[in-house]
Amino acid sequence: MRTSTERMIARKDGAVGWMLFNNPARHNAVSFDMWKAVPEILDEFAKDDAIRVVVLAGAGGKAFISGADISEFEQKRGSAEAILEYNAVGDRAHGAIYEHKKPTIAMIQGYCIGGGLGVALCCDLRIASDNSRFAVPAAKLGLGYGFSGIKRLADLVGPSFAKEIFYTARQFDATEALQMGLVNRVRAIAELESYVADYAARIAENAPLTIAAVKLAASEWAKDPNKRDLPAVQAAVDACFASEDYKEGRTAFMQKRKPAFKGR
Repeated sequence: MRTSTERMIARKDGAVGWMLFNNPARHNAVSFDMWKAVPEILDEFAKDDAIRVVVLAGAGGKAFISGADISEFEQKRGSAEAILEYNAVGDRAHGAIYEHKKPTIAMIQGYCIGGGLGVALCCDLRIASDNSRFAVPAAKLGLGYGFSGIKRLADLVGPSFAKEIFYTARQFDATEALQMGLVNRVRAIAELESYVADYAARIAENAPLTIAAVKLAASEWAKDPNKRDLPAVQAAVDACFASEDYKEGRTAFMQKRKPAFKGR
């Protein structure tokens, strides 16, 4: 794909788009240029009607993402102005993932640390290998964490676990992450990629308009009640019932066959 770069690889596998963080020498620590590439890749996936699900993964087998590339901090975050620019680029990347119209899955293998956990939290689902490790070491680095990142974590695991993750800055294993609700599923390393590919394909077979309506409703639920766009949610629901896919779903059910949804 034209948006692929050396450290950010985008590829298509049927109805699934894969975005790979490719910096294994640094456990896929994300550089400034990698953050910039994220919205570009996701925008291309969003425009491709053949893509129904997006999977985010890390290269090398040892890490999903180990955080931001700290080796750049002196240059990219060494002044107040540079920090503002860096944070703006990072915020756009996180927003592009969180607000993506299609279902997103974080395939987590190995380290999922700091900014890596932030990326995973922006995805709809998180499926991890049994050797995965999770942490937010901000308190060991003196970093400040913005409200949106903390809210996404607290919305998922609750405020008490969110505080524990930040306060201790320690690494949590996959079993703890599953118990907290930080991840949806845990699988053995050897079967992780095939499991995620099958899971993504299963989602891709379902009605895109239904999934989009659910994703929109869940996104509005996460907002303050007085900021929720409930008419938009209802319009998305109405669009499902008015769609060709709704007719196809009913017909396929009566004919005892698998439906062929077109997203319209």
